Amino acid sequence: MKKSVIVTIAAASTAVLSCAAATNINFEKGRMEVYDFDQFKLHVYYTNDAMGDASFIIEGKKALVTMEQPLFKDNVAEFDSYLESLRKPVETRISDYHLGGTANEPTVSPEGMPDFMAGPVYSGMMTGFAKNFGDAIVDLPEARSSEVPFNSTQNYAGVDFTFLPGPSNDFPGANILIGGKVHFSHWAPSKAHPSTLQVNTIAAVEAQIVSTKAALDSGAEIFIGGHGGAAGRDAVEFKLGYLQNLKALYEANDNAEDLAKALKEAYPDLPGDADALAASLYSKNPGMTM
Repeated sequence: MKKSVIVTIAAASTAVLSCAAATNINFEKGRMEVYDFDQFKLHVYYTNDAMGDASFIIEGKKALVTMEQPLFKDNVAEFDSYLESLRKPVETRISDYHLGGTANEPTVSPEGMPDFMAGPVYSGMMTGFAKNFGDAIVDLPEARSSEVPFNSTQNYAGVDFTFLPGPSNDFPGANILIGGKVHFSHWAPSKAHPSTLQVNTIAAVEAQIVSTKAALDSGAEIFIGGHGGAAGRDAVEFKLGYLQNLKALYEANDNAEDLAKALKEAYPDLPGDADALAASLYSKNPGMTM
């Protein structure tokens, strides 16, 4: 056993968003939260699907932008119906990591992502989803996304979208700052032990620390992700502290069992699977992120 590390942490609480409270709209399958930033609105669609996905609409004064459209057909129907109800044209559809139900509409993705989506890892993942969920999910679009350079700002529907490199373990997915108010990443920050699909090596932990610090420095008020939906700054601060403690505890312990025990002692009421997380960090064959 390495030298012990004592970690203290406040009990997790529900994220408090720093802007005005959201308007909630419930559907048969999913639900929508709407945030008004005066210059644009953010619509967050919680799919309530098997993977905890979320999809987004950014509503400018005259046009719309979609991000990470749903994968399951029942969600696609709800999302598309709501999109039509806004009575504005869709100017751009962004697929950062999730192609979803974009059909054959033109899409844009961060540089490198179109090649990744056409490659064996992403294609293999989607083939696995097709086997697991069958006809419940949509077919992948055949059209290739246009690439957006990293470290560039694009204006869609009158709103600035700054495409920044995401954490290295999520490459080539981007972090996107929207209108200076909303920070998008592949995974929304949450007060929970992270999934092994998000963090499965100590290098991934370190990459997420760097990315989380950058998110805090972005000036955003709301933090969203294709998995999880929307969260406030407090959830990002929690995530950073957790990851830093996780790295320290990993360095202080020799095996997965001891690390899991230490995590449970430090975060006794935290949701998520500490055992699986600890096992993945010591595994020689960790799984991939998705």
